[in-house]
Amino acid sequence: MKRTLLVVPALLLAATAQAQFGVKAGINAAVLDGENLGSTSTRYKTYYHGGILYEANVLGPVSIQPELLYSLQGSSIRTAIGNYDAKLHYLNLPVLAKVTVGPVFVEAGPQVGFMVANEKANQVGGGGGYRFKRTDFSLAAGGGLKLGNLLLGARFNAGLNDIDETPYPTNLNDPRFKNRVIQGYVAYQFDND
Repeated sequence: MKRTLLVVPALLLAATAQAQFGVKAGINAAVLDGENLGSTSTRYKTYYHGGILYEANVLGPVSIQPELLYSLQGSSIRTAIGNYDAKLHYLNLPVLAKVTVGPVFVEAGPQVGFMVANEKANQVGGGGGYRFKRTDFSLAAGGGLKLGNLLLGARFNAGLNDIDETPYPTNLNDPRFKNRVIQGYVAYQFDND
């Protein structure tokens, strides 16, 4: 038991010694896609994201990278009764497994998002009747290049759960919206000196 108590802090110190903090920002191509959309159509909108990251080496080229990101997502929604742009403001927390070989890295893992605001812009007609759930679960995967302290990357986030919370008279054929986001980003990792 005493050895375990000594080994755990030693491992944490070793991981921290091989860790790097960083900042990142980029663009989002976001859409609310899904099932049972019927006459509703959605189109990609260009938004942005930014935040912080922490990369901790685990073993050799493998590391774990949690991030905290502010991300503007949503879609241009066209319905029979009106059109509007859904702007969904999220705080996203991806936790990614990352493998780096030379300057190339690939990353994948789960992400949970918490919607902090729902903004309906450019509303035309009565199409602004959608309500969205506050929590979004996604899978994220991507890759890029690490050039010194600079990272250039791209990532795809695929929503797993239906985020539509609009009340319908029947549950049959209700729309099921899921977040889909393609991200391009630049990140800078600070030296660990």
